[in-house]
Order: sequence, then structure tokens, then C-alpha cells
Amino acid sequence: MIRVLVVDDEALVRSGLRMILEASGEIAVVGEAGDGAAAVTAAVRLRPHVVLMDVRMPGTDGLTAAAGILALPGPPKLIMLTTFDLDEYVHEALRLGAVGFLLKDTPPRDLAAAVRTVAAGQAILSPAVTKRLISSFAGKAPSRAVSARERLAALTAREEDVMRAVARGLSNAEIGRQLRLTEATVKAHVSRVLAKLGLANRVQAAILVHDADL
Repeated sequence: MIRVLVVDDEALVRSGLRMILEASGEIAVVGEAGDGAAAVTAAVRLRPHVVLMDVRMPGTDGLTAAAGILALPGPPKLIMLTTFDLDEYVHEALRLGAVGFLLKDTPPRDLAAAVRTVAAGQAILSPAVTKRLISSFAGKAPSRAVSARERLAALTAREEDVMRAVARGLSNAEIGRQLRLTEATVKAHVSRVLAKLGLANRVQAAILVHDADL
């Protein structure tokens, strides 16, 4: 079973998320928290595999809590819940190491699938939604673009091709078909690039590519 901690300041929302996730039969909601401070404490105590957390909450908000949770030894995977008017908060959370975000009106089936995806070690990087988020906030500061390009200069031409595809939200299989590589080769390229650039996941890699405006 995938152990999930649900964090939202509204009890009704937490209850709804619990029912949706546990109906899948593969997910157990091991705890709930109503604010960021309680979320960090619960993450330490319960050791969930995945934390599903609202961005804006009273007291300690989701962004501050994300920093605390992701700094824990062997941290859980973190998914932020948001609406488009809070994109800038989620963008920062992704930089901290969150593996993705979901809109609060995500269909139940997609919500459970997203939790399974991140629990399996993959990031949520939807071409239709996440790319819009990243593109809206990346590349606006010239100094950030220069810094990103300097970091990416360490990549080979093939690694850069793979990272461009990652930034478009393509899966390893889709990248392989596009670049005429095996899925295993693409996976190896992604792993090597993440290690070379000191990145936690492919979402951070996508942000870096967008920052560089490639």
C-alpha cells in the first residue's frame, strides 16, 4: 500500500481526498494535517511515501512546509495542490524538490493515478498543464537565464536533446521514439543528467531548461 499524508486547512477537502484515494484500493491515507507546521510533524512521525499538500494555508503555508519536509532524511514524494492563481508558489515548490502539482479539480481517477506515479519514483509533468506553469515563470530574470545556460553547457548534444524533450513533458518511451533511442537508453541519459547537474528529479530539469529558454 502507498502511504499518503493529506494536508489541507479545510476538513471537508481532506475528507474528500481521503475517500478518493482510499477507494483505489492501493492507497492508505495514514494521516491528515490542517496546516504546514502540523504537516512537517506528521511527516516525521508517520513516514508517508507521498504527501499531498495544499499551497496556501493559514499559519505555516504549504511552501514553508514543503521546504521542511523535503529537508528530512529520505523525504517523502511531495505533490502540491493548487489553482492557477497560485502558480508562482508551486513554481517555487518545484524548485525545492516537489515532484509535481495537481489542480484541486483534478478528476478522482487522475488523482489516484498521480499518487501512484510519484510513489513509483516519477515526476508529474503534464505537457498541457505543468509546461504552462513552468513557462509562465521561467526565463523572466536575465541573470537566471544566464546561470541556467552555464549549467546546461556541461551537457553533451544528445543529453541536451533529451532534456529538451523532458521539458516538453514527454515520457521516456515518447522521447525514445522521437530520438530513435531505446527507453533504457533515455532513462540512462536522464539519470546521468540529473546527477551531472545536481538535480533531484526531471521536473527540476524541465525548469532549468525553461529558465535557459532553450
